Amino acid sequence: MISVRDAAAVILAAGVGSRFGGGKVRAALDGRPLLAHVLAAVREVGIGRVVVVLGRDAGAVLDAVRDVDPAALEQVLVAVNPAPERGLATSLRLGFGAATAVAPPASPPAGVLVLLGDQPRVRADVLRVLCGAVASAHAIAVVPRYAGDAAPNPVLLLPAGWPLVEGLTGDRGLGPLLAADQARVVRVAVPGANPDVDTPADLAALAAVADPPSPRGRGSPASTRPAG
Repeated sequence: MISVRDAAAVILAAGVGSRFGGGKVRAALDGRPLLAHVLAAVREVGIGRVVVVLGRDAGAVLDAVRDVDPAALEQVLVAVNPAPERGLATSLRLGFGAATAVAPPASPPAGVLVLLGDQPRVRADVLRVLCGAVASAHAIAVVPRYAGDAAPNPVLLLPAGWPLVEGLTGDRGLGPLLAADQARVVRVAVPGANPDVDTPADLAALAAVADPPSPRGRGSPASTRPAG
């Protein structure tokens, strides 16, 4: 269990979105860019340090987010991946390095939440549940187990799992590494689902279904493409 103020968050939004036709995280859902939805969930929780990893269209993405919410990027560190086509691992390493780099006497975060910028229905209550999960000192990560799908996102990467990031290469993220050490991954059951937006059809499907209300604003908690 960690305090959300002691956690950091890395939002991965540097992909070219080729299946979408480009400009994916700028695409609008409910009148806001996909990335703005993810930022809102992180901000609602009150996470202490937030890093967004963008690609070559960083300027256009930032403008799109600020157009709908001028305060969305306040105190958010933006890291630009100059070569996102080299794979997801490059963005995750870049964002993780920025999230954990602190100068004494500051302390590193107690955990790093890794989120995907193309999952606009990610919920603040799920982030709280991940941070509130009981995990041993040997646990490497906490992931949600949604009732509505099998994708364990976001991932809360705990300090024992941080060395995994150093070994990431290509377009594969944390998924295979977590699967190889399942005994040290804590899984927490949560309701609902957290779908990706990979194509315009995915976005249209999400737009056709209202974001369900919840007592805490975006969903309510209970107790396989992983983030990164």
